[in-house]
Amino acid sequence: MRERKTEFRFFTVAEWEKEEAYLSQRHREGWRFTGVRLPGVYGFERCEPQEVVYRLDYNPEARAHREDYVQMFRDCGWEYVQDYVGYSYFRKPAPASERDAEIFCDDASRLEMMERVLKGRMLPLVAILLLVIVPVLIVEGQRTEPFSRFVTVVYLLILAVYIAVFLKFGIQFWKRMNAK
Repeated sequence: MRERKTEFRFFTVAEWEKEEAYLSQRHREGWRFTGVRLPGVYGFERCEPQEVVYRLDYNPEARAHREDYVQMFRDCGWEYVQDYVGYSYFRKPAPASERDAEIFCDDASRLEMMERVLKGRMLPLVAILLLVIVPVLIVEGQRTEPFSRFVTVVYLLILAVYIAVFLKFGIQFWKRMNAK
């Protein structure tokens, strides 16, 4: 029987909670998360199935104080797994109370993380949208050659994905702001 496996699963910037649930589900199935190698490429190793909670934190500034940052989580019972594109991955056996399963002590802390995601991940996406995708759509949309039409369709699909990600993140952010 295989002891290691790799799975492809894509999550947008706004879907870290789905990613956490995915990793927890894999652990319940007997596959411990070992790390993300490339966007969407997850590594696992066989383990005893158990209830484990996975949490992600987005805090690129923590790199400057990596040891203190990781130790703070260890002190609260979290095992550090890895960092990947600004996100830190943590896990621990599922506690008895839901409150102890969170790395954030309150909604304000979760909102602060979402603000870091907004500044560090979403704003660069907006810049790419405005500086690359929209100009290409304008230029290629005026051409009539088959390849230009193909490029326009591809970029319209990318634009649709961007809009979906922005809307999903915006709704989550708005809900958290109004939950304060």
